[in-house]
Amino acid sequence: MTYFFRTIRSALGHRWTIAGILASSLGVAVLWGVNIGAVYPFVQGVFQGRSMHAWIDEKIEVTQKECRKFEAQIAQFRDPKANAGDRRQRQLLEQRLVLERKSLSSYQQLEPYVKQYLPADARNTVVALAGFVFIGTAIKSLFLVANLYFVNRLAQLTVMELRNELYDHTLRTELAAFHQENSGTMISHFSADAGNLTIGLTTLFGKSFREPLKMLVCVLGAAWISWELLLISMIVCPLPLLLMYFLAKSIKRASRRALAQNARFFQRLSESFHAIHVVQAYTTEAWERSRFVQSTHALYRRLLRVAVYGALSRVNNEILGVGILCLALLAGSFIVLGEPVEFLGFSLSNMELDLGSLLLFYALLIGACDPVRKLADVLLLLQRAEAGAERIHQLLDRVPKIQSPTMPQPLPQPPYGITFERVAFRYREDEPLLDNFSLEVRPHETLAVVGPNGCGKSTLANLIPRFYDPLDGAIRVAGADLRDIQLDEWRQQIGWVSQQTFLFEDSVVNNIRYGSFDATDEQIVVAARQAFAHQFIEEKLEDGYETMVGEGGNRLSGGQRQRIALARAFLRDPEIMILDEATSQIDPESERLIHEALRKFIRHRTTILITHRISTLALADRILVMDSGRIADIGTHHELMERCRLYSQLYQGEHKRSA
Repeated sequence: MTYFFRTIRSALGHRWTIAGILASSLGVAVLWGVNIGAVYPFVQGVFQGRSMHAWIDEKIEVTQKECRKFEAQIAQFRDPKANAGDRRQRQLLEQRLVLERKSLSSYQQLEPYVKQYLPADARNTVVALAGFVFIGTAIKSLFLVANLYFVNRLAQLTVMELRNELYDHTLRTELAAFHQENSGTMISHFSADAGNLTIGLTTLFGKSFREPLKMLVCVLGAAWISWELLLISMIVCPLPLLLMYFLAKSIKRASRRALAQNARFFQRLSESFHAIHVVQAYTTEAWERSRFVQSTHALYRRLLRVAVYGALSRVNNEILGVGILCLALLAGSFIVLGEPVEFLGFSLSNMELDLGSLLLFYALLIGACDPVRKLADVLLLLQRAEAGAERIHQLLDRVPKIQSPTMPQPLPQPPYGITFERVAFRYREDEPLLDNFSLEVRPHETLAVVGPNGCGKSTLANLIPRFYDPLDGAIRVAGADLRDIQLDEWRQQIGWVSQQTFLFEDSVVNNIRYGSFDATDEQIVVAARQAFAHQFIEEKLEDGYETMVGEGGNRLSGGQRQRIALARAFLRDPEIMILDEATSQIDPESERLIHEALRKFIRHRTTILITHRISTLALADRILVMDSGRIADIGTHHELMERCRLYSQLYQGEHKRSA
């Protein structure tokens, strides 16, 4: 359970909470054993019509007689020439004498407390003992409440910290990792995996700690009464423990598979909800329903297998507890009947146990078996927690490929020119996208990038903020390799607006402020005016800037979302602007106004425009034509129309579509 142990180490950092768990668990365990111990005075005293005063006097008197008897018997074997058999008999008698003297000492130490705190008559003794059991149970319940509080506090704190760490790590993970692992799997790490860890920690520091302590108190009490009888009772333990070992391995394997299937289930659910318009448009509800049913059936089978192993674990623990009790009853019967039975080198008939001691022994064994029953599902829960911890920590152990250097260079002073030096990049090994790509974007230049779909335009833009790193070559700004600059500092110089505009489920004002949290309300309004968003925000949205935009901005039109995204970029006031089809969903009139705003805004900034719209090309100083990951040509619009056939075809095709 390597991965789960890492989580446990984190939990152990909460020392005061651990101390609370230890103290409350110990209180529950001790009072559990003490309440069971009340069986003995009831049987020995109350049920025989005696008070505890009379009982303690009788026990002291009887024990003293036993001591004198053994002393007299030992005195008969003082002959130094005695044979081996006599010496062995003397050793046994001396051992019995030591035990009787210990018992006498215990009774004598107990005597003043019994006579001071317990009534002198049998009737009041019954009331006192019943009250003692009731009060003891009430106090034990208070300890139990405290224990459950501390255990859940520890589990929730630890998993909260782990979730925060996982989220922070995920935010720093390179973009490619999000394409390799689907969103359902990522979400399942925070939900199902973290949930299993919470249950596992609660079980480990709760049941797995509290119940064995209760068991230990009862076992120690039973051993104090008769360790020989306890040893006989325990001979059934090895086989169930061996079965438990094999079950643990099976449960872990089944739990790991169930968690993986649960992630696929979340992915199927998330995908169908996000694509609901496609599903309904193509009337594929039946097909999606069929795929979802297959996913739920697969999850059902995985979870059922885990449940079966959990049931087998419960049965195994039940058999263990009943087996221990049955052997104790069998051996106790031989003692009562005086049967000459030997076991493990000692005779059962030599054991001297009165009825009260024997019944207390059985009560303590039952008290020890109850925790065994409660521990039946511990193995299942801990193995599921290990499977969840493994999935989470494997993700945490994955080192992000895009990182800041350990010793970064100072960020160059603006203005920024960007140079691509023999850059090579590909998403898949067998499909190179950019190869030996070289380009210089001048400071404060606006460069438009055009070309057929899949030619590498967006990839070119993604390399600038280091969403990806080139596999070969370098991208430089003011002569410095981007990989040698502090990543956060570099990205803070960039304003990014893409075609797939995303807004957070928050107010309009907070979406504009995102990334520039120290901006004032006045600055936000100025940015919104620059993006020509202020008018529709004030006139068409019910609560103006405080209007909630919905999940992903689904309460707004595509054009409205893009204008808010532009306002967000304007507010940041970046040195570099990257606009990836940023005006694709805006109506012609709004586009004209935004182009005017962009013309003023990008005048003293280095800007990359990825576009297919003729009107946007007018903003560019130069136009880069790409084809299959290479530079087909670069120049002004008039130059390219004269000499670049591909550009002329793209321009004429777009002109026809917009006409």
